[in-house]
Amino acid sequence: MLHRFQDMDDEFAKLLRRINPPRVVIDNDACEDATIIQVDSVNKHGILLQVVQILTDLDLVIKKAYISSDGGWFMDVFNVIDRKGNKIRDQEIISYIQERLESNDDLVEPSLKGLVGLVPSEEHTCIELTGRDRPGLISEVCAVLTDLECNVVNAEIWTHNERAAAVVLVTDHATGFAIEDPNRIAAIKELLCNVLRGNSDLNSARMTLPPPGVTHRQRRLHQIMFADRDYEKAGKLVGGKVHAKTTRPHVIVTDCAEKDYTVITMRSKDRPKLLFDIICTLTDMQYVVFHGVVHTGRMEAYQEYYIRHMDGVPISSEAERDRVMQCLEAAIERRGTEGLELELCAEDRVGLLSDITRIFRENGLCIKRAEISTRGGRARDTFYVTDVTGSPVDPKTVDSIREQIGGGILHVKWDIKSSPKPQQESTISFLLGSFFRSRTFSG
Repeated sequence: MLHRFQDMDDEFAKLLRRINPPRVVIDNDACEDATIIQVDSVNKHGILLQVVQILTDLDLVIKKAYISSDGGWFMDVFNVIDRKGNKIRDQEIISYIQERLESNDDLVEPSLKGLVGLVPSEEHTCIELTGRDRPGLISEVCAVLTDLECNVVNAEIWTHNERAAAVVLVTDHATGFAIEDPNRIAAIKELLCNVLRGNSDLNSARMTLPPPGVTHRQRRLHQIMFADRDYEKAGKLVGGKVHAKTTRPHVIVTDCAEKDYTVITMRSKDRPKLLFDIICTLTDMQYVVFHGVVHTGRMEAYQEYYIRHMDGVPISSEAERDRVMQCLEAAIERRGTEGLELELCAEDRVGLLSDITRIFRENGLCIKRAEISTRGGRARDTFYVTDVTGSPVDPKTVDSIREQIGGGILHVKWDIKSSPKPQQESTISFLLGSFFRSRTFSG
């Protein structure tokens, strides 16, 4: 009987969405320094995350947001700019935003179009990795994949609170397609789990294939680390160092008894995709944002949300309150890892990632986060690195890497907080020798 009523509710919700399709207004005149995007739609759990995800995947920066989804209706206003700080004036992008946000399909179920997540495909095999972080771990994983003749096509790697998680797309070197042989997949799983376990992670290290369906890759990373309970170690040692209180996000969870809400306020360092990470975490924890406001300044972001659980009940216990605070702090910190940013662009080849990460390891660098991609035969990789103690990288170490890597271009983005900047240099491009033309490294 319960399922019957739920089916009736679903059909009624679909009817409402057909009668009242989403409406999007994009205005470049109302605000002096940002494009305003207003979205009106019938409300549905997860709709806020899907809208934020579409804007985030376009690499847009959300400077302000006003959220309201009470009374069965969803109305949000976003002030957005591009990464260069300009309004969105490209008509193709504006049309794309309008088309995606006004599509009933997009706002009911996740769309395949435009996602960089876990999409079932005959072209690659997607694997998920979890384990205790340690110096050299990523290098060891890449080496095992190379030895098993797996080519890494795409990957994203996060580390937080001494835990590491990765979503990796690989192909068979011989065929260029997905690996489907169950015996070979089992062998890959066994060897990777051995590497992930090391000597200290015998129980929680694992390699899995993704669940059925389509999940946004970065949302999946949040889910993996949440399931690994990385949030429980917030405030302890991270990368060998203790977070200073001034750099930690400040999260407060209080009651709004007169309106029967739980109120969450957050102050943290501003960074790209911050709003996505917060809304993603609240959604996956089964909370609904009824009202909210987001303001970002030059350095700091302020967020305030009025939430309830999906069953309509606000947070009722101190234990749940503490857990929400820890989980939101973790959501902010996972992608906020500070480190020297290294960008690599070169002709792709089997073993390239293994060789690069080995050189980093041999020069005492720890990879805190990485984004790996290949397109048109070219590898475009971004690494965020520190030394083994979690301290900024010495420029002399970069010089040492330069001596070992030849060919291609390595861009080093110096940041006063992540590494001391060499004199008279802001961005360095290294065009080096014949390293990328060679198949192997010596030594």
